[in-house]
Amino acid sequence: MSNIRKFDTGATRDTDENKNDYEGFLCPLVIEEFGNYMNYHRIQSDGKIRDSDNWQKGIPKSQYMKSLWRHLHQLWKLHRGYKTTDEKGKEVTIPDAICAILFNAQGYLHEYLKEKPIC
Repeated sequence: MSNIRKFDTGATRDTDENKNDYEGFLCPLVIEEFGNYMNYHRIQSDGKIRDSDNWQKGIPKSQYMKSLWRHLHQLWKLHRGYKTTDEKGKEVTIPDAICAILFNAQGYLHEYLKEKPIC
């Protein structure tokens, strides 16, 4: 069995077999909602706008874990039919809570992977 695909145009490529399918693994609706969430939260309490990749400068894993648990608790309450608010008294929605969980999980994983030796 050949690992080469040949297209009607004559172009050839290796097959996609055993390659990560990021387009299939991710959902554009979720990515868009997460992007909207992240963009909204770029505005800091002092009114300044932080860079979109500011979090990549490094945040301790312990902070990600504490925040992740706060947002998980919010989602749990919402799932059970209770209303919940953030520390400023703003009502939290299910997408807000999930995006915050995704941010903290991603940040934790980012810090974890930075610690791993590169082989």
